[in-house]
Amino acid sequence: MGQTPFYVSSLPNSPVGPLSVVVQDGAVVRLEWSVVGGESDPVSTEAVAQLTQYFAGERQVFDLPLSPRVSAFQVKFGTALCAIPFGETRTYGELARDMGVPAQAIGQACGANPIPIIIPCHRVLGANSLGGFSGAGGVEGKVQLLRHEGAASLLI
Repeated sequence: MGQTPFYVSSLPNSPVGPLSVVVQDGAVVRLEWSVVGGESDPVSTEAVAQLTQYFAGERQVFDLPLSPRVSAFQVKFGTALCAIPFGETRTYGELARDMGVPAQAIGQACGANPIPIIIPCHRVLGANSLGGFSGAGGVEGKVQLLRHEGAASLLI
Protein backbone atom coordinates (compact mmCIF):
# COMPACT_ATOMS: atom_id res chain seq x y z
CA MET A 1 0.00 0.00 0.00
CA GLY A 2 1.34 3.41 -0.95
CA GLN A 3 1.28 6.51 1.15
CA THR A 4 -1.51 8.97 0.42
CA PRO A 5 -0.37 11.86 -1.76
CA PHE A 6 0.65 15.31 -0.57
CA TYR A 7 -0.98 18.42 -2.00
CA VAL A 8 0.65 21.84 -2.03
CA SER A 9 -0.41 25.43 -2.56
CA SER A 10 2.04 28.31 -2.36
CA LEU A 11 2.09 31.96 -1.41
CA PRO A 12 5.28 33.13 -3.16
CA ASN A 13 5.32 36.72 -1.88
CA SER A 14 4.24 36.77 1.77
CA PRO A 15 5.72 39.45 4.07
CA VAL A 16 7.90 36.75 5.67
CA GLY A 17 9.03 35.19 2.39
CA PRO A 18 7.71 32.46 0.13
CA LEU A 19 5.42 29.96 1.87
CA SER A 20 3.93 26.63 0.83
CA VAL A 21 1.19 24.77 2.66
CA VAL A 22 1.51 20.98 2.54
CA VAL A 23 -1.65 18.90 2.96
CA GLN A 24 -2.08 15.16 3.36
CA ASP A 25 -5.29 13.24 4.04
CA GLY A 26 -7.33 16.47 3.98
CA ALA A 27 -5.37 18.33 6.67
CA VAL A 28 -2.41 20.71 6.83
CA VAL A 29 0.70 18.78 7.91
CA ARG A 30 3.40 21.46 7.51
CA LEU A 31 4.29 24.92 6.31
CA GLU A 32 7.43 25.31 4.17
CA TRP A 33 9.40 28.55 3.81
CA SER A 34 9.82 28.09 0.06
CA VAL A 35 7.74 27.59 -3.04
CA VAL A 36 7.16 23.86 -3.37
CA GLY A 37 5.83 22.46 -6.59
CA GLY A 38 2.93 20.06 -6.63
CA GLU A 39 -0.76 19.64 -7.19
CA SER A 40 -3.10 21.70 -5.02
CA ASP A 41 -6.33 20.58 -3.39
CA PRO A 42 -9.20 22.49 -1.73
CA VAL A 43 -7.56 22.46 1.73
CA SER A 44 -4.18 23.75 0.54
CA THR A 45 -5.92 26.38 -1.59
CA GLU A 46 -8.02 27.50 1.40
CA ALA A 47 -4.95 27.58 3.64
CA VAL A 48 -3.19 29.96 1.23
CA ALA A 49 -6.35 32.08 1.03
CA GLN A 50 -6.45 32.30 4.85
CA LEU A 51 -2.74 33.16 5.06
CA THR A 52 -3.31 35.88 2.44
CA GLN A 53 -6.21 37.24 4.53
CA TYR A 54 -4.05 37.09 7.68
CA PHE A 55 -1.25 39.10 6.07
CA ALA A 56 -3.79 41.59 4.64
CA GLY A 57 -5.15 42.20 8.17
CA GLU A 58 -8.48 40.56 7.32
CA ARG A 59 -8.11 37.41 9.46
CA GLN A 60 -6.96 36.82 13.02
CA VAL A 61 -7.91 33.15 13.51
CA PHE A 62 -7.22 30.27 11.14
CA ASP A 63 -9.98 27.76 10.48
CA LEU A 64 -8.24 24.81 8.87
CA PRO A 65 -7.99 21.09 9.52
CA LEU A 66 -4.54 20.50 11.02
CA SER A 67 -2.68 17.23 11.38
CA PRO A 68 0.95 17.94 12.22
CA ARG A 69 3.03 14.76 12.41
CA VAL A 70 4.11 15.30 16.03
CA SER A 71 3.92 13.68 19.47
CA ALA A 72 0.79 13.69 21.64
CA PHE A 73 2.40 16.37 23.85
CA GLN A 74 3.05 18.57 20.82
CA VAL A 75 -0.59 18.19 19.71
CA LYS A 76 -1.70 19.36 23.18
CA PHE A 77 0.86 22.15 23.02
CA GLY A 78 -0.40 23.21 19.56
CA THR A 79 -3.91 23.52 20.99
CA ALA A 80 -2.54 25.77 23.75
CA LEU A 81 -0.75 27.92 21.16
CA CYS A 82 -3.89 28.30 19.06
CA ALA A 83 -5.69 29.57 22.19
CA ILE A 84 -3.32 32.58 22.44
CA PRO A 85 -5.28 35.44 20.85
CA PHE A 86 -4.02 37.43 17.89
CA GLY A 87 -1.75 40.25 19.09
CA GLU A 88 -1.12 38.68 22.49
CA THR A 89 1.84 36.71 23.77
CA ARG A 90 2.70 34.24 26.53
CA THR A 91 6.07 33.31 27.96
CA TYR A 92 7.62 29.88 27.84
CA GLY A 93 7.31 29.85 31.63
CA GLU A 94 3.60 30.71 31.62
CA LEU A 95 2.83 27.93 29.15
CA ALA A 96 5.05 25.51 31.08
CA ARG A 97 3.19 26.28 34.30
CA ASP A 98 -0.21 25.95 32.61
CA MET A 99 0.75 22.62 31.03
CA GLY A 100 2.68 21.26 34.04
CA VAL A 101 5.95 20.76 32.15
CA PRO A 102 9.42 22.34 32.27
CA ALA A 103 9.94 25.52 30.23
CA GLN A 104 12.56 23.66 28.20
CA ALA A 105 9.81 21.33 26.91
CA ILE A 106 7.89 24.38 25.70
CA GLY A 107 10.95 25.72 23.89
CA GLN A 108 11.58 22.35 22.25
CA ALA A 109 7.94 22.04 21.18
CA CYS A 110 8.04 25.55 19.67
CA GLY A 111 11.19 24.65 17.75
CA ALA A 112 9.58 21.48 16.43
CA ASN A 113 6.34 23.17 15.31
CA PRO A 114 5.86 22.11 11.66
CA ILE A 115 3.05 24.61 11.02
CA PRO A 116 4.30 28.00 12.26
CA ILE A 117 2.07 31.05 11.81
CA ILE A 118 -1.07 28.86 11.62
CA ILE A 119 -0.05 27.24 14.93
CA PRO A 120 1.26 30.55 16.32
CA CYS A 121 4.53 29.71 18.08
CA HIS A 122 5.66 33.28 17.30
CA ARG A 123 3.39 34.39 20.16
CA VAL A 124 5.63 32.67 22.74
CA LEU A 125 8.46 34.73 24.24
CA GLY A 126 11.22 34.15 26.72
CA ALA A 127 10.94 35.90 30.08
CA ASN A 128 13.76 38.27 29.09
CA SER A 129 14.14 37.68 25.35
CA LEU A 130 12.24 36.95 22.18
CA GLY A 131 13.22 33.30 22.23
CA GLY A 132 13.54 31.46 18.94
CA PHE A 133 11.32 30.82 15.94
CA SER A 134 10.92 27.64 13.89
CA GLY A 135 10.23 29.47 10.63
CA ALA A 136 12.87 30.62 8.18
CA GLY A 137 14.45 33.90 9.09
CA GLY A 138 14.46 32.95 12.76
CA VAL A 139 13.87 35.75 15.24
CA GLU A 140 13.54 38.36 12.47
CA GLY A 141 10.53 36.48 11.11
CA LYS A 142 9.07 36.29 14.60
CA VAL A 143 9.49 40.06 15.01
CA GLN A 144 7.73 40.66 11.66
CA LEU A 145 4.79 38.50 12.73
CA LEU A 146 4.52 40.16 16.14
CA ARG A 147 4.61 43.61 14.51
CA HIS A 148 1.94 42.50 12.05
CA GLU A 149 -0.25 41.48 14.98
CA GLY A 150 0.28 44.76 16.82
CA ALA A 151 2.40 43.18 19.53
CA ALA A 152 5.43 45.33 18.63
CA SER A 153 5.12 47.35 21.87
CA LEU A 154 6.28 44.19 23.63
CA LEU A 155 9.53 44.37 21.69
CA ILE A 156 10.68 47.71 23.09
